[in-house]
Amino acid sequence: MLEQIKGKLVVSCQALEDEPLHSPQIMAKMALAAMQGGAAGIRANSVVDITAIKQEVALPVLGIIKRHYAGSEVFITPTLKEVDELMRAEPEMIALDATDRARPDGETLAHLVAQIRRRYPQLLLMADTASIEQARHAEKLGFDCVGTTLYGYTPQTKGHSLPENDCRYLQEMLAAVRIPVIAEGNVDTPQTAARCLALGAHAVVVGGAITRPQQITRRFVDALSA
Repeated sequence: MLEQIKGKLVVSCQALEDEPLHSPQIMAKMALAAMQGGAAGIRANSVVDITAIKQEVALPVLGIIKRHYAGSEVFITPTLKEVDELMRAEPEMIALDATDRARPDGETLAHLVAQIRRRYPQLLLMADTASIEQARHAEKLGFDCVGTTLYGYTPQTKGHSLPENDCRYLQEMLAAVRIPVIAEGNVDTPQTAARCLALGAHAVVVGGAITRPQQITRRFVDALSA
C-alpha cells in the first residue's frame, strides 16, 4: 500500500453514529466518488464500512476502529481486539493511536505492537502521533509509517494545527524519522495538501474537507457571516 499511495491523496471516508452520513453503503459510495476523483487510497473506520468499501472500489484501505475504553483517552484502534476485528475485513494497513497517553488496561504500545507483529507479521502499521517524540518512539517500535494525525487533538497540542507556520510540525517530523511520514489532520485545502507533498510527505490524508458536508457547509456559513 505504501508504494501505491506515494505522492498521492488518501481520502478518509468516515461518519460517526451521530452524523447524517453514517452508513456503510454511503461510505462505500463516498469511497467510489473519491476513487473517481483520483484518490489513491481510502482511510475508513469499522469493519462494516471497510467491507462495504472493498466491495465498491479496488483501492487499498487504511483501516481503524474508533472505540472508547474507561480510563483511557486512546480511541483509534486501542487494543488487539480491534486489530483482530479489522483483519476480518483485510485492510492493507491499520493505524493505531501511538501517543504516550494511558492505554486501556495499562497496556504499553510496545506490547501491543509486539502482539500484532506475532499474529499478523505481514500487516502494515501506521502510527497516529501528536509529537515528534512519539514519532521517534513509533519508528523504534517498528511501525511502517508515521502520521501527523493527532497533532492538535491532544491536550498538549490543543490549539495547534498542521498547516500553521508552513506545516512546521510536518517539517520537524520529516527531519526526525526515516520511515515514511503521512500528512493528516486539518489538511483542509488543496494548496495545503500540495505543500505537504512538496515538503516531503509520503502521502496526504484528507477527510472532513472532502467527505463531511456539514463541516464544509459550516465553513461557507461562517465566511458569509464574518
